[in-house]
Amino acid sequence: MHPQDNQDQQPPITIPVIEEQVRIDREVVETGRIRLSKLVREEEETVDVPTTQEEVNVQRVTINQYVDVPPPPIRYEGDTMIIPILREVVVVEKRLVLVEEVHVTKRRTETHKPQQVTLRREEVVVQRDSPTDADAHQL
Repeated sequence: MHPQDNQDQQPPITIPVIEEQVRIDREVVETGRIRLSKLVREEEETVDVPTTQEEVNVQRVTINQYVDVPPPPIRYEGDTMIIPILREVVVVEKRLVLVEEVHVTKRRTETHKPQQVTLRREEVVVQRDSPTDADAHQL
């Protein structure tokens, strides 16, 4: 049997749904007053607090020495920190520079070359003509 076959249909039933709601409000109500006062008390107390004091001794030591590698680093010797102080100076200098060398080698060679040469020679001729002229000589 189908619901459509039933001619005696009843009307639908409506069921009411009820919801409750709560509303909360805050209200300030004075219930009494209070009074505050502040009291400061002082007490003296002895405390032992260690304190540290450092003294620095600065001493300038004259060096006046040329350095090749600027700057020398800060160094320590015990509790002493050594700080190098530098100053640039202009240095003008003359230097000899060997530019070159000249090498001179002496060689002696002997060669034979026949040549015609006119030579002069003086001769002394001594003649004696007579015994009286023996003292006369011809040079």
